[in-house]
Amino acid sequence: MTEHRERWVRFHSLPESQRYATNDAERRTILDRHYTVLDELFGGRDVYIMTSTWSNTVEPERRSRLDLRVNPGSALWWSFLSEDDPDPDFVVHTHVYVSWTSWSVGSLDRLLSAVAEDRTANAVIADRRLLRMYHPYDGGADVLAVDTAERDALRERHADWLSKRPSGM
Repeated sequence: MTEHRERWVRFHSLPESQRYATNDAERRTILDRHYTVLDELFGGRDVYIMTSTWSNTVEPERRSRLDLRVNPGSALWWSFLSEDDPDPDFVVHTHVYVSWTSWSVGSLDRLLSAVAEDRTANAVIADRRLLRMYHPYDGGADVLAVDTAERDALRERHADWLSKRPSGM
């Protein structure tokens, strides 16, 4: 995120930067924090939901049931070579799937829970113009706001969710 540092902020999903939930209350906290920021970014808007799979071939392999459940109705948007290696067993192609939906709190429970439990990764929620992006990961979310003012307002409203590290990581 160094190229967009002036628009970037990272929020942690649980207090004290705890990475994984150990009970239902913590699982609810994770979803509540995600939905709070997502609603501030995308409330009343349509959003893209992007997820990725990987394969050793240009053609995507059959998608897992989990991937189909976390991004239902998605279609292959883009495939690209992400890891080149002389050994064909280590060549990796990334396949990005995208869907379009009207944003609402609760609509991404499967996706956000799967990410929080490290069962899937590389999900991105974005507005139509790709100006605002929300990238959840197992432990929090990276946000690209429209500008520094929006980023700073988010940081101020959710200061308790920020990393204590100077880098913000």
